[in-house]
Amino acid sequence: MKYIVNDRVVLSQPLQGPLKAHIASFAQWAGEQGYALSYVHRKVLIAACFSRWLGQKRVKLRNVSSEHAVRYLRCRARRVRPHQGDAAALRQLIDFLRRRGVIPAQRIASRRLTPFERCARTYEQFLREERGLASATITNYVPFIRCFLQYRFGKGRVLLSRLSAGDVVNFVQRQAPRLHLKRAKLLTTALRSFLNFARYRGDITLDLAAAVPTVANWTMTTIPRAIAANQVRRLLARIDRRTATGRRDYAILLLLARLGLRACEAAFLELDDIDWKSGRLLVSGKGGQRTELPLPTDVGEAIVDYLQRGRPRSTCRRVFLRAKAPIRGFVTAKAIGSIVQHAIEHTGIDAPTKGTHQFRHALATEMLRHGASLTEIGELLGHRSPETTKIYAKVDLTALRTLALSWPGGVR
Repeated sequence: MKYIVNDRVVLSQPLQGPLKAHIASFAQWAGEQGYALSYVHRKVLIAACFSRWLGQKRVKLRNVSSEHAVRYLRCRARRVRPHQGDAAALRQLIDFLRRRGVIPAQRIASRRLTPFERCARTYEQFLREERGLASATITNYVPFIRCFLQYRFGKGRVLLSRLSAGDVVNFVQRQAPRLHLKRAKLLTTALRSFLNFARYRGDITLDLAAAVPTVANWTMTTIPRAIAANQVRRLLARIDRRTATGRRDYAILLLLARLGLRACEAAFLELDDIDWKSGRLLVSGKGGQRTELPLPTDVGEAIVDYLQRGRPRSTCRRVFLRAKAPIRGFVTAKAIGSIVQHAIEHTGIDAPTKGTHQFRHALATEMLRHGASLTEIGELLGHRSPETTKIYAKVDLTALRTLALSWPGGVR
């Protein structure tokens, strides 16, 4: 006997239990996410078995929770060998039912916060709501502040008025040697930000931000590591544009090379950010900064090729989507870094790094050699401070040679 769930999935037993009315829509959702038919069938099968078990345990629909899924899998493992992906399938089912409002959202017992955690959370809300900082910046700052407050006040009351310059200096001297140089500089930046916040609120009257020690670091000590133009050409030429994934990766790498986008800017680019009529691209950069850039013809053609012949059908508004199910936009910018790394390793070129920033450096270097000013380079790359762009002056070796003093006694 066969029991049809939908036009793609057929089961050998009838649907039973409190979830039976929702399994067909779950099957449709799984298919829309780009899963192969065999995976959809397995997800529906485990969902049907879970629903039957819930019925046997007399669990009502409104009471179904993630805990029931864990208990069911534990019970099932006593009779059947666990199948890879079953736990993930039930998590997807529970999330699907919650999004539909079929079962209530999971109630997470709120842990009582310590005083220093409450203070750190207040600072976090200030950064997000009043300063409008990017989530990545907040994520970097807050742990340092939580650590500082715990160091100074422990689990007792947080009285910021009792902070002294000595507390600040001692904390930095204790923490900075344990950190990488960049992390140590981030620590002092976060600490200054918090102390300015505390003074702004009136919790402290002294300018303790001025007491934060400076981490020793010579600026502009290195030359930006840029990928060579011929390496970029080899990289692009080796991408198999006959496949959907190849068309996507080609368009992404071309965006990095021709416009110098950051990884996050490429990953989170939206369909609505492209103005095809005027040939412009609206890029969301650091700190919510929006920059309008010209869309080069070859980049536009590569994106169109992907949209028409490579991009999976999806309601997601991101330009670039995952190639594997679930079909959606990239969760983080790390996906762009993985694409670059894979392309470099596949091509076998000896690139300076395996990261995405080398394309920004290459673009800036090439623009400088063709006579562009540092201001123009900074505008294209979305630099908020001219100081950030100054490092590219070091790659203009021809101009720098005119400033070099001749060696006494001539060349030897």
